[in-house]
Amino acid sequence: MSPPTDLPDPSTVSGLATIAAIATPLGRGGVGVIRLSGAKAYAIACQLTGKSAFTPRLASFCRFYQADGTTIDEGLVLYFKAPHSFTGEDVIELQGHGGMILQSQLLARTFELGAKQAGAGEFSYRAFDNDKLDLVQAEAIADAIDATSAAAASSAIRSLSGEFSQKINQLLEQLIHLRLHVEAAIDFPDEEDVDFLSDGVIQNKLEQTQAQIQQVLETAKQGQLLRDGIHVVLAGRPNAGKSSLLNRLAGQERAIVTEVAGTTRDTLQETVVLNGLTLHLTDTAGLRDTEDTVERIGIARARTAIKQADILLMVYDVTRDIEDNGTPLQLAEQLFGELPDAERLLIIANKSDLLSDSLSTKVNDNVTAISQAQINNRGYEQVHVSCETGAGIEELVEVLCAKVGFHPPENSLIARTRHLDALRRTANHLIEAHEQLTVFSAGELVAESLRQAQISLGEITGEFSADDLLGKIFGSFCIGK
Repeated sequence: MSPPTDLPDPSTVSGLATIAAIATPLGRGGVGVIRLSGAKAYAIACQLTGKSAFTPRLASFCRFYQADGTTIDEGLVLYFKAPHSFTGEDVIELQGHGGMILQSQLLARTFELGAKQAGAGEFSYRAFDNDKLDLVQAEAIADAIDATSAAAASSAIRSLSGEFSQKINQLLEQLIHLRLHVEAAIDFPDEEDVDFLSDGVIQNKLEQTQAQIQQVLETAKQGQLLRDGIHVVLAGRPNAGKSSLLNRLAGQERAIVTEVAGTTRDTLQETVVLNGLTLHLTDTAGLRDTEDTVERIGIARARTAIKQADILLMVYDVTRDIEDNGTPLQLAEQLFGELPDAERLLIIANKSDLLSDSLSTKVNDNVTAISQAQINNRGYEQVHVSCETGAGIEELVEVLCAKVGFHPPENSLIARTRHLDALRRTANHLIEAHEQLTVFSAGELVAESLRQAQISLGEITGEFSADDLLGKIFGSFCIGK
C-alpha cells in the first residue's frame, strides 16, 4: 500500500529546524519511541504514515512507510499541538517496536522528510526557551533519570514540579521589593518625616530575606548530597581490611579478600545507598614500599584517589598496625605523608573481634586512653568495627552521614553544585548590603549589593544566565531529552 500523495509537504514549512531523536534506550524491547519537535513535525508524520490529519492528544494506529511505499514498522502516533506540548512546539511521538534496526530505519526516514538529529538536551532546551520550564525544572529531568535512590528520585520530581523554583522566585520578589525601597530612599532623600534608610523597615526586611536564604541554602545542601552522594576512599596498609569493609558496605563480595598482602592491586569502585545517602566507594591497594611493578602502579592510583576523596576512611588493623606508644593519627601521617584535615578523615579501627584479653588491655591502654583522647581533642573521629562479624558497621554509616551533614527533610529538593554556589554568592551580597546599610548608611552601595544578589539568585532559575552555562547544562542530557 502506497501512502497518499495529497499530504502536507514538510519542505514548505519554515521556521526553526524540526528535530528528531530516539527517546527510549537502544536495544531489544517491546516499544521504541521516536520524538519529533518543530514546525515540520506534523507534516512529517502525515508523509510518514499516509494519514492526512491527526487529532491532538489522541493515539492513532498507523503504518510507517518508506519513500517507495514499503512498510518500515507499525505502531502509534501521538500528536501534541503547540503550544500545549513539552517543548511548546508541535510534537510528534512515534511508538513502534523496540528493535535497533527498526528504530534506526524509522529515524532515518524522518531525516529524509526534513527533520534533523536532535542534540543532547535539545528538547529540554526548547522547553526552557519557550518558557515551558525554568532552568531548575529542566535540570530536574536529568536528575530524575539519573537518581540513584528513591529519595533522590522523589526530590527530583518535586523540583521538576516547581517547588524549588517557587522558593527561589519568592526570594527574588522580596529582593525586588527591597531594591524598590532602597531606590526610593535614594531618589527621595528630602521627604519630610521619613528616613527610609534609618527607620528600620529596610533592615528588618533585609534580615528576614537573609534568614530565608540560609534556610533554602541548608535545604539545597541536602539536595546536593541526595543528587551527587559522596566519594569515599578506603585506604590503609595491606591486609588492614579495606576490601572486607567494601564488601560489608556493598552487601556482596565485590572485592577479592585473601591473607596475601598486596591482593588488591588496582582501585575498585562500587556505589551503594546507605541510610538514604549514596556512597561512591573506592577500594585501594595497600600503602607500603614494594618492588613489585604492578603493585607500585596500584599504589600510585591509590594515592591519586586519596587526593580526590570527599571522605577518606583510614582502615587499620588494631592487632598490629599501631606500634608501641603510637597513635592512629601518627599512622595517618606515615601513610599519607601529612595528616588530612579532620573533616575529610575518618579513622576505622578494624578487626576488633581478634583482640585477645591481654592484647585488648594493651589496646585499651595505648589506643583508647592515649590516642582516642588525642583524636577527639584534635577534632578527628574513630569508629571500631569488625568486618568479619559486622559489628560497628551501622555506627560507621551513621558517623559518615553526620560527618557530611546528611539529614534530609521529608520534603527535600534536589540541588546541584551551581545552585549552592549561586545561593552562597547571594548570601554574601546580602551581608555586604547589611553592612553598607547599618554601618555606613550608604544607599547607593546597598542598592548595588542587592542588585548583585538578585543577579546571583536569578542564575538558579535561568532569569540571568550566560549562554555557555546553558550549553554545559543541556549538553549533559540524553539525546532524546
